[in-house]
Amino acid sequence: MKLLMEQMRALHRLDPANRDHLAALRVAISVAVPSLLLLSAGRTDLIMYAVFGALTGMYGRSEPHQLRLLHQCQAAVVLLGGVAVGLFLSANHLHSWWLVAVEAVLAGVGSIFADRVGLKPNGPFFGILALGACASVPVVVPWYVALLIAAGSAAFSVLVGFGGWVRHRSWQRGAVRSAPALQPAGQRKLLVHATRYVLAVAAAGTVGVLSGSGHPHWAIAAAAVPLAGADLPSSVRRGIHRIVGTFLGLAVTAVVIFPGPWSLVGLFPGQQAVLLALLVILFQFTTELFMARHYGLAMVSFTPVILLMTQLAAPVDPAVLILERGVETLVGALTGIAVVVAVRRAGSRTVAALIGLPRRARH
Repeated sequence: MKLLMEQMRALHRLDPANRDHLAALRVAISVAVPSLLLLSAGRTDLIMYAVFGALTGMYGRSEPHQLRLLHQCQAAVVLLGGVAVGLFLSANHLHSWWLVAVEAVLAGVGSIFADRVGLKPNGPFFGILALGACASVPVVVPWYVALLIAAGSAAFSVLVGFGGWVRHRSWQRGAVRSAPALQPAGQRKLLVHATRYVLAVAAAGTVGVLSGSGHPHWAIAAAAVPLAGADLPSSVRRGIHRIVGTFLGLAVTAVVIFPGPWSLVGLFPGQQAVLLALLVILFQFTTELFMARHYGLAMVSFTPVILLMTQLAAPVDPAVLILERGVETLVGALTGIAVVVAVRRAGSRTVAALIGLPRRARH
């Protein structure tokens, strides 16, 4: 009972701040500049590609400048890879089962790459999200234009992340990014983790397609969230945070986009695209402000980011959009938790390890 209460308190705990406002500001600038350029050009429908490129700025938040530079370049490979594959699927009208199959395979490959280079945030989640989102909307410009927008945004994010070096000029000679050694045990761990991603993505995507949802990629993305946890308790917490944070974020989104005089869109008639674009920038700042401290709070802001981008790229009935986001998130997160329990990491088969007891307390 005591251990259960500890896990319940951990579910609500807000970790101490660690100059999070600086990382949030870097990400907000990375999102704002390309988004505002597209807004001024009247192409808010392309902001999605700029935002996914700008998510490069979420990586390497506490590292020295040269390590952040490397970290963000590695993250850009995952993000731009997801955008490129998503554009290919959309341009060739490959949806439904094609999307599930491709996402499952690339989730496994992305997991191995992310674990090998030590990406933080963990895993290939944002690459998976970018792939599904870009595949789910029609490509309204030549595919290479959309990819160049994402790549330019990623490059700008890297410059913003490295920009502090100009002022501080601090360079740690010989500093390297840590990565797990490829010993036999390490290789097995990477493969087991990749297998979990493949199974979770395939299972959640299958349910999403069979349900008739127009956004099965949301179930796929939600299924990947618990897999980034270090152990079973943290994986379950991330899944719960994803569900609760998303549902609260859906309420925020409803206040913005539901038709009616009480909504933000209703208060600014004729300026819907401008309003949504500006809110994407604002919500991305608050997302990063809490991402390292409380994943659930971050999801309250990140959910509107995804839905508002979707509305800008391919508008649909807001009620359908919100309903499908909620259902797919619930299905995906529960699927991810089930896979974490069923396919355990090496060394996590004992009861003590599964419930998160410290190593010294297991004997």
